[in-house]
Formats: sequence, C-alpha cells, structure tokens
Amino acid sequence: MAIHVALNHRTHYTYDRWVSLSPQVIRLRPAPHCRTPVLSYSLKVLPRAHFINWQQDPQSNYLARVTFPEKTKEFLVEVDLVAEMAVYNPFDFFLEPDAEKFPFTYEAALKKELTPFLEKLPLTRSFGVFVNTINRDPVRTIDFLVGLNQRLSREIKYIIRLEPGVQTPEETLASRSGSCRDSAWLLVQLFRHVGLAARFASGYLIQLKADVKSLDGPSGTDLDFTDLHAWCEVYLPGAGWVGLDPTSGLMAGEGHLPLAATPDPSSAAPVSGAVDACEVKMVHEMKVTRIYESPRVTKPYSDEQWKAIESLGHQIDSDLVKHDVRLTMGGEPTFISIDNMDGQEWNFTAVSEAKRELSTQLLHRLKTHFAPGGLPHFGFGKWYPGESLPRWALGCYWRRDGVPIWNNEGLLADEQKDYGFGEKQALQFAKTLAEELGISVDHIQPGYEDAFYYMWKERRLPSNVDPLKSELQNAEDRKRLAKVFEHGLDKVIGYTLPLAKKGEKWATAPWFFRAGHMFLIPGDSPIGLRLPLDSLPWVPPADYPHLYPPDPLQKLPPLPPRLDGHAALAPVTVAGSKALTETAKASLEPVPAEPLVIRTALCVEPRHGRLYIFMPPVEIVEDYLELLGAIEKTATSTRMPVVIEGTPPPSDPRLDHFKVTPDPGVIEVNLQPSMNWDQLVKNTTVLYEEARLTRLGTEKFMMDGRHVGTGGGNHLVIGGSTPADSPFLRRPDLLRSLVGYWQNHPSLSFLFSGLFIGPTSQHPRVDEARNDSLYELEIAFQQIPEHGNVPPWLVDRVFRNLLIDTTGNTHRAEFCIDKLYSPDGPSGRHGLVELRAFEMPPHSRMSLTQQLLLRALVAWFWRVPYHQSLVRWGTELHDRFMLPHFVREDFKDVVSDLASAGYPIAEEWFDPHFEFRFPVYGSIVQRGIALELRQALEPWHVLGEEGAAGGAVRYVDSSVERLQVKVTGLTESRHYIVCNGRRSVCRRSRWV
Repeated sequence: MAIHVALNHRTHYTYDRWVSLSPQVIRLRPAPHCRTPVLSYSLKVLPRAHFINWQQDPQSNYLARVTFPEKTKEFLVEVDLVAEMAVYNPFDFFLEPDAEKFPFTYEAALKKELTPFLEKLPLTRSFGVFVNTINRDPVRTIDFLVGLNQRLSREIKYIIRLEPGVQTPEETLASRSGSCRDSAWLLVQLFRHVGLAARFASGYLIQLKADVKSLDGPSGTDLDFTDLHAWCEVYLPGAGWVGLDPTSGLMAGEGHLPLAATPDPSSAAPVSGAVDACEVKMVHEMKVTRIYESPRVTKPYSDEQWKAIESLGHQIDSDLVKHDVRLTMGGEPTFISIDNMDGQEWNFTAVSEAKRELSTQLLHRLKTHFAPGGLPHFGFGKWYPGESLPRWALGCYWRRDGVPIWNNEGLLADEQKDYGFGEKQALQFAKTLAEELGISVDHIQPGYEDAFYYMWKERRLPSNVDPLKSELQNAEDRKRLAKVFEHGLDKVIGYTLPLAKKGEKWATAPWFFRAGHMFLIPGDSPIGLRLPLDSLPWVPPADYPHLYPPDPLQKLPPLPPRLDGHAALAPVTVAGSKALTETAKASLEPVPAEPLVIRTALCVEPRHGRLYIFMPPVEIVEDYLELLGAIEKTATSTRMPVVIEGTPPPSDPRLDHFKVTPDPGVIEVNLQPSMNWDQLVKNTTVLYEEARLTRLGTEKFMMDGRHVGTGGGNHLVIGGSTPADSPFLRRPDLLRSLVGYWQNHPSLSFLFSGLFIGPTSQHPRVDEARNDSLYELEIAFQQIPEHGNVPPWLVDRVFRNLLIDTTGNTHRAEFCIDKLYSPDGPSGRHGLVELRAFEMPPHSRMSLTQQLLLRALVAWFWRVPYHQSLVRWGTELHDRFMLPHFVREDFKDVVSDLASAGYPIAEEWFDPHFEFRFPVYGSIVQRGIALELRQALEPWHVLGEEGAAGGAVRYVDSSVERLQVKVTGLTESRHYIVCNGRRSVCRRSRWV
C-alpha cells in the first residue's frame, strides 16, 4: 500500500553580468543507501552548454560534476524524481550480541574503518556540561539512541536559520536553538563523544498530510510538503547505518531521502563551486505531488470512487423500495484499545475495568448522535460457563417516534463521579418514588449482607489471616470478602420496593422472611441480582406469576405520549398479606401463597457515592416507560442523579436501541438497524469516528508484525423493521438464494473473514465439515416455495438442522438463524439473519462496501431467485480457495453476476479488502520471470480436549501459515522454484 509522489526541486541563480563558473559539484541524487524506492530520476542543468560527469565520493554518495566552457548569466539546477512512499519499520534490524547494550566498543578492524566518523570536536563549556549529563549506565542500545534523540528534540528549539554553514555544538547548546543541520551536527558529535560512529546526513524530507488526524498531539503537516533537511546516522554492528532525526525526535523513515552522508557537514552541501564576483539572485522552489495512491486502510477510496459507491447505494435503495423488500441492516462491529493492544482483555479475557470505562465513554458519545432524549441503561448480558457473573451490557434505548424517554440529561449520573449518596439518600429516593407511584411506603425493604454466611466464611480462615487482607487463592473471592467486611455486615446495602403493574395501577406488597430481615444472596453484584426470591412464599408451579413477552408478530398501536407514573394515584392494597405471614411462620411445609403476592421489585442501591436504580421486569414497554417517567420526576424532586440498571425495556419494534458489550479480546457494538443506505452510511461512519475518539481501534498487529483486524467479528444482521416485515419470513426463497450463492462462490466466505476459518471456526461454511450435508441441503431447498404467503416457522424448520457447525451449534454457523423464527420463544422471533463470516474491517467505508455488496445481492435475488446447482468442491475448497489468486478470480465472477443483474459494482472497490486480507510480502523480477509472495489462508483445526483451570479446553492449531507463491513467465522445462533446498510444485491456474 504505497503512495507515489513526484518531487520537483528547482534552484535558479541569475547574475548581473556574464560570469565564468568553475566546475560545480551537485549532490542532489538519492544516495545508494536510500531505503525509499526512487522509481525515476532526472537532473536538468542550465546553461545547456555544459559537460556532466557522474561520480561517487569516498562515502559512495552520487556527485554530478558539471563543467561550463562558456560564460553565462544564469545557473539552474532542477531535479525531478518519483518516490514510492511505502511505510517501513525503522526498527527492523538486528544487532550483534556485543552491541545489544550500550556502552559497547567496536572491533579493532571495524573501528579503523570508522575512524573518520569517530573524530570529535573539543569539549567546550556548554558542550562539555551536556556530554557529562549523558547517562552511560548499561541499557539497551536502541533505548539509548532513542532517548538521546528525543532529548535533543525537547531541549533544542527548531528555528529557520538563513545564514550559511553549521553552528558548532557550543553555539547550539548556548542558545538552545538551531536549524535542522545544527541539531544534526550536535547529535553527531554527542554520539562520537560516547564512542559511537556517526555521520551527517543531508537530503530531502517528504511529509504527506495524514489520512487520519492524530489523537496524541500534532498530526503533522496540513499539506503535502517537501524541503531539504538534515539528520544524523549512527553505525550499529549488525544493523549498519541507522538514521535519527533530532528535529522531530523520530527515527528516519520513508520520508527521509538521503542525498549525501559524510563525516563533516561541509562535504554534504547540495551544490558547491566557485563563480566570478557579481551580484546574485537566487530563486528556490520545491514541491511534491501525489501521482498515484494505492488503496490503503486509512484511505481506501478516492473521492471519485466513493461518489460512485454512494450512487449505486441509492440505486439499490430505489429498487428495494420499488419491490417492497423492506430490508433493514445492522451489524456487530468490534473494537480494541489503541493504547494497550497486548493487554489480556484485548486478546483473551472478556471483562475488565478498562473495558467498562471505555465502553461507557463510547455509549455516551453514540447517544449524543443517535438518541438525544434516550435512556442509557447499565444492564447485564450473557452468562457463560466458567465466568463467575453475567457480563455487563450497556445499552441505549429511544423511541422511534422521537418522543424523549428521559428529558433531563443532568439527572443521569456519571459513573466516574462520586455524588456522596449513601443509605439515607437511597431510602429518601425509594419513599419519594413510592409516593410518586401512589403506593405505600411501608413495604420498602432494606437489604443486608448475610451475616451468618460471612461469619461462617470468616471462621474458616486461618487464625493468622486478616479477613480484610485475606490471601485466598481465588482473586475474586479475596476482593469480594474484603469488600464485604470493609462495608460492615450490619449496614444496609440498599432498598427494595416490591412493585408490579396490576391492571391500570401500580401495586406493592410486603415481603417477609423467616429471619425477619432480607438477607441478600452472598456476592458483590447489584442487589437486584441477589434478591432472595426463593424465600418468598411458595406457590404451585401452575400458579406462578410468569411474565410472558408479547408475540413479536402482533400489530402494535403507536406508543402513547410520554408517561410519568401518574396512571395510578390511589394505593393498591394486596389482601391477605397478614394471614399469609402467620400461616408461613406456623409451618415448615410449603403453603400456597395468595395470587396477589408480588415477586418483582425495584431496587435503590447506593454504590460508590451514586444511586443505582435496578429496574424490575415488566410485561409491556408502556409500563416500563411509565415507571421511567416516575423515576425521572423523583430524581427531579430529590435533586439526585441516578444510574438506571437491571432489566432493560421489553423488546418492542417501537423502540430502537444499540448495545456496547464485552467479548473475549474486544468490545462489541450492536448497532440499531438502518432502514436505507443513507442511514447505514451515517450509523457506520459515526460509530467508527466516535470509537476512534474514545481511543478504540479497528486493527492490531500480530507478534510477527502482520497487520490484522481486531480479532472480533463484524457480523452483518439483516431483516425487517418488525418481524412481520422481514424479507426472510415473507420470502423464504431469499435465504435459499443467499445460502446457495455463497456455497457456489467460496470467495464470499473467505475474502471478508478473520484468521480463524475452517470447519471448527465461528462461521464454518455449510459444506466445510460434511460433504453429505449438500444432499440434505438440496432436499431442503425443494421445500421452499418460490412465492406466496408461507407460515413464518417454515424457514426455521427447513434450515435449523443444516445451518450449524460440527457440534450442532446453530449460532456458530456462517448463516445464523437463531433470531429468525426460533422455536425457543418470542425472544428469538425477530425475523433476523446474521452473516458471521465478516471480520472487522479497519475503515468505515470498507465496511460499507461490504454491506453494499450484500444489499445488491438481496435486491437481485428478491427479483430473480437463485437456482444454480450446489457445487461439490470437496478438497478443492481448501486446496484452491485458500490462495488469494483463486479467491480473486471467483470474486470477479460475483462482480460480473451483479453487473449483469443491473448493479455495476466495480472490482477495484474491493482492492483494499484484498490487500488487507492478503498482503504482499515481496516480489522480484529476473530475466522476465516475475515472482510474488503473498499471505494466503490456513484453516485452524481444533485439537484434542485438555484439562485446564475452570474445566476442559480445546485449543486450535495455529502453528502453520500458508503463503502463495505466484510466478509468471516461467518455462517449466528450464525453471523451478526452490525453498530451503526443496523443489516446490506449482499448479497451473489454467481453468481460470
């Protein structure tokens, strides 16, 4: 991923009379050790009557010696070159073992050769003081070089100095300022005085405007820029000459093009020579122009390309509306910290305090864009085996009709702020809320830690262990026990208000316990998760007051105007509570409770100086919004900001929401569905940018330096705004077409996926584990009607046992239909299909281009269902399509098919995806034979089960990497490729 730039450097001298020029020495050709590829170079000199001889000085720098036989009134030197600005790692070198730590000494023979570069200037006053402050304690050589270079960058102010020549180190240190050449010469002398060979480098510095502004300070130039510059090069055994730029404090990179590197600055002048006495005018011009930009992850598309992409997006939208497809698209992008990519929580573990803090920041940033007047909700998500607690899930909910759920943002507490709220404020809030709801305050129940449990726990500790400093083997137990004892066993943890909606009114009732008090289940979770509900009066299972979610296919009226809890003004009394208490105390046998016993509760808990409101489960969203309105009114009257946690609002198509949740190694964002292309562009672009400003990234680097995605997915979720609108429930043949087309085109499975692919991955193809599954799939396809109304459960019954992984897991499949029309219950009947073989792309526009491809396929198959026979790929699936060449050739067929269907997606729009997925490692051309080495794919298979802490684990074999060697121009009878002495067998791509 390189940028080609054209550099023009023009220096024009004009004289007031005819003058003779002595031979002029021009040092304006990139030196042989220049690491930036120079693709073309030309030198123009005026007057035209001249002779030029190219030479090399003792340091191998190129010199152009120009002689002029006639007098002239002008002298012009113009350089034009084209450089390939491809980023390289300036630390990509190894040192000899003896040179890995500073200080070190050169071998005698090497030191003799480096003698000119070890010559030192005398230690004058300021210079000597500075040299004496250099720490010579043993340290890594690289750290020493970088540290000294950065010190000069901080302590020497950069100035533009028009006077000729170079300041002495004494002058530079005395004034604490200098030009680039002054700082470079100072660094050269400092290195020499500590025993390191160094030389003065002069050359071009090319600085290009950054694609993305830096979050950590200056982003560099605002315009593409070039100028003459100077820096220092130090000789390191094993690495050779290494460049350091004391002006910026950085290592020399691809923008540093050395023209001359010499022991002394006087022999590095760009132009040197004599001229007759005269008046001289000089015009100096330099400019740099981008002439080619390859697609890259920071700028994947040109403005013209993106304009064409957006135009096609709107065209597809028109077709989707015309044919009444009612398509919505969402996604599950994943992010990692840009500051701690190597941390456990960004590679292996799911939850951490750092993740929670970054997720909270991202939640509030996204709320500002998507949900003004929305509700930030701090709830809980999935609970996985081996994890002590459910994972937290941060959500934001808002009404689609635009009516605010929560008006006053100032009453939403900041989770990073201590408001000083405690037990007293929690009780006050609970009482005020009860009055606001029109119910009795007498049934507010304080919750305590279970003293008997913790006393038993304490008695089991060794006699010489302090429970506040307990060294239990389990870190979580240690932290939890210390927290409980610090808080005190006799302190109120929070207050519970039994609460339920009975008809049109809110109701409450007493809770009673054998111990006389409500002792919470041991733990450190919010009290809403630790309520001793099993201690409430027993009821027969048939009479248990279950809450049943509504049928997702029912038609719902518009939500009423904002509700604030005033629907019930009169207290609701639950009859029989006193008699029930006496009966429960009189017998140890289960006694059926009266049906009006309330088993749901709202909790008010002070934690870390903040008030947390744990929402109870309710059956319909209207009740939830009504209760929220009452809570906001209470917060207003008590002037207490709150954090809303607990049960989220019931699933309802009249609400929109997004979630930020933790996953192993990443933060996952579940985006709200987009109804059209413009919404999709806005949602995706805003998410990427706000995540970046939160210091969350979309990419990382592996141990070998390979550039990869976050390691998480970017699953695409498609469906309708309501289950009844879902294109897949209205037209099951659409899913059949997509599954069939993906099976016919393996490039769709492998181009956009992550590193972990294969039959045991998180998204195996339907034919990747079992070849015989294709026969069953063909039978299933025959059960799908082409058009017309069909029962919504049909598509689930047809595909549920086929779209699975090798263990039968319906979630871990390339096409996941868990939320389409699951038989498990209404929570799985949302009419959604999740495409899981999409890794997180590094740029929002790359993600949008993937989604555009999918939208085009849906629009095509809605009009013309896909009926092509399934392909028995067999071993060819991995033998061929693990190589980028065959992936690309297959993807060309996809692009061609879409063009024939009227959706002209350009193949080059996916060049960034190919370069990111299959980076080039190198290429070479010899005698007309071109060889290219690219990263290829390698399936990771699950290994045998092994015991580990917390249970059995199954590791994957990631020890092998596959590379593609592609050769053109090879004569098979005369040439072959050898790797480590072994002849490689290449296969012809004649069928493509």
